[in-house]
Amino acid sequence: MKVIFKQDVKGKGKQDEVKNVSDGYARNYLLKNNLAEEATPGNMKALEARQKKQQQQAEEEKKEAELLKNELADSTVEISAKSGDGGRLFGSVTSKHIADVLKKDYGYKIDKRKIELDNPIRALGYTDVPVKLHPDVTGIIKVHIVEK
Repeated sequence: MKVIFKQDVKGKGKQDEVKNVSDGYARNYLLKNNLAEEATPGNMKALEARQKKQQQQAEEEKKEAELLKNELADSTVEISAKSGDGGRLFGSVTSKHIADVLKKDYGYKIDKRKIELDNPIRALGYTDVPVKLHPDVTGIIKVHIVEK
């Protein structure tokens, strides 16, 4: 019997996957527990429509990430910090600091885990920081650390 999985079933199939399973397994377990539905022509059309909608949504998210990437490339984030001799900071500027400044001053809500800062910034000056906006889109923020 051909079925469309409504949710992931370990060892059998993932959500929205169409597979052939034995009749007894389908009737007695999958259909009974609402884990799958029979692959009728109507259900197959509904599945295609769902997949098409998900694909359009993914493309839209990617376009939004591209726009945000371009906006971030044009702006410079200024963070003031206390520093000592030779431009060394007391403490450091982390991805959390950068995310807070982006949200408060610029209105961009970017998760601190998306800011790919290898090591915290410990010196005055300009630094280019990569930001993962989408699995396929990585932007760069120019961060300027100034003395308080």
